[in-house]
Amino acid sequence: MGHPRHRPDYRLDRDNLPSLQNWKRANTLPNLKLPNNVILECGWGRLIFAHTFPDQRELVRTVRDESPGRRDIALYLRDPHVVLAMAPQELFLDPSHTYRLWLDRYHPDQIASKRIVIRRVQTREDCRQINIIFTSRGMVVSDEDFLWDHRHSRSIVPLVAEDMATQQVVGTVTAIDHKRAFNDPENGTSLWCLAVAPQCRAPGVGEALVRYVVEYFQARGRSYLDLSVMHDNTQAIALYEKLGFVRVPVFTVKHKNAINEPLFVGEELPGNLNPYAMIIIKEARRRGIAVEVLDEVSGHFQLSFGGRSIVCWESLSELTSAIAFCRCDDKSLTLRLLQRAGLRVPEQTVAATQAANHAFLERHERIVVKPARGEQGRGISVDVREVRELAEAVRQAEAVCDRVVLESFVAGQDLRVIVIDQSVVAAAVRRPAQVVGTGKHTVRELIEKQSRRRAAATGGESRIPLDTETERCVAQNGWTMDALLPVGEVLAVRKTANLHTGGTIHDVTDQLHPVVVRAAEQAARVLNIPVVGFDFLVPDVSGPEYVIIEANERPGLANHEPQPTAERFVDLLFPQTVAR
Repeated sequence: MGHPRHRPDYRLDRDNLPSLQNWKRANTLPNLKLPNNVILECGWGRLIFAHTFPDQRELVRTVRDESPGRRDIALYLRDPHVVLAMAPQELFLDPSHTYRLWLDRYHPDQIASKRIVIRRVQTREDCRQINIIFTSRGMVVSDEDFLWDHRHSRSIVPLVAEDMATQQVVGTVTAIDHKRAFNDPENGTSLWCLAVAPQCRAPGVGEALVRYVVEYFQARGRSYLDLSVMHDNTQAIALYEKLGFVRVPVFTVKHKNAINEPLFVGEELPGNLNPYAMIIIKEARRRGIAVEVLDEVSGHFQLSFGGRSIVCWESLSELTSAIAFCRCDDKSLTLRLLQRAGLRVPEQTVAATQAANHAFLERHERIVVKPARGEQGRGISVDVREVRELAEAVRQAEAVCDRVVLESFVAGQDLRVIVIDQSVVAAAVRRPAQVVGTGKHTVRELIEKQSRRRAAATGGESRIPLDTETERCVAQNGWTMDALLPVGEVLAVRKTANLHTGGTIHDVTDQLHPVVVRAAEQAARVLNIPVVGFDFLVPDVSGPEYVIIEANERPGLANHEPQPTAERFVDLLFPQTVAR
């Protein structure tokens, strides 16, 4: 850990790392006096600066003395093999790389994003949004009082990224000034908890956060910035190396706790299942429920506990009857049943002759065309207004199902409501895929970039198709796929808000109007289904107006953080495992 005046003039890389002993000898100032046993509270756990512990046994005792539900990190170990040997059953070597940027080598970006502003925490709501992002990324949440109390701190600096267009917090990072925290003679700093909201549409948020921290510490005369990144996080590593970070042989030790379990025993995933199955499986295993993958290709698995076994396909289980399944699977049947029960639904008809289809379009002016059976938004065309568009939309829907329905178009926000055991558990607004112009990329390139980001954020579940429906939506907004989109221009490239076609999802459970809650719960009773996701269209998520457009018998429970969808699902299947 050297001062710029004393560091060697070479770059470290992953393929040619010097020995730790030689690196330390070349990068350590003589006669530096470090304070002893430095521990820094960070809200989610403690940073334990291992190189400040003269006694390795005291370091081991400190790491073992971790509070429940926290994640402590002991970094800058001098002799990791010795520390691990002292408590091999309780400690493990973190499989992360340490990257360092010498701040006098950093080159600022001359074309910074005008869409994103990086700032300190300013409100209690900022603290809540930070934890929502942490939860969505599977990270340990921070104590909100700690974040609030440190909003003016100069040693621990919690930062947020705000999208200027939406005024939403879309990212966060914590900067730590070692000099301020413990008078570090090496004049170092570090970066922690970099996270971007999965639903964020603005490009470059992670890079903007990192650059802000770099320039913040550069302006304060610090020597270097360190960070830790998982060894297989290729996207993050590519970003850091682009900014000039180089890998250094610095290691970290953590405590073997439930939070860290995947890092020291491996994922041990029962098959290559998608996030919608895994969120249920992880909750079941947490309760001691046995999991058996029956067929990895289809994703069927069996949960067993206390003599009771239930087969599931994601959130569809044996508790859903064949009749209930059929009522949801046939979209026209769904709406007829709900309408008879007095619930509000759009007008719908089965596609027939061209004349009949044209008459329906003429009567409503704007319609939706969809296959009578289907899922994940396939074959659906929304806001069809022209006769020529109608014929193509019917053709696309017929490719999914031979029976096609036409539906009156209802303007409003796309609201997904999850009902489990006849009670609303979660609600989220789903927004269609959008791209933001850079002035340098075509619409097609922006879609491809956004699609890659969505896929990375959702485990490959969300991508924007480059198909005729996307081209139709782009053209309807006055653009072509090869046009350069001006800086900051927001372009909707799909009409449907399905996650699988690149849509984003935003939790609004606490905002639902009681009328909408009652409608969803009544609809579940009408269909006689234990787990269901209803698609509503609403002018205002907090208002009483609504129409129900679909029911999904296999809703994705992984899309509704921070709501306890998986917990309520397992409660339904195995009520004896509910914590009392």
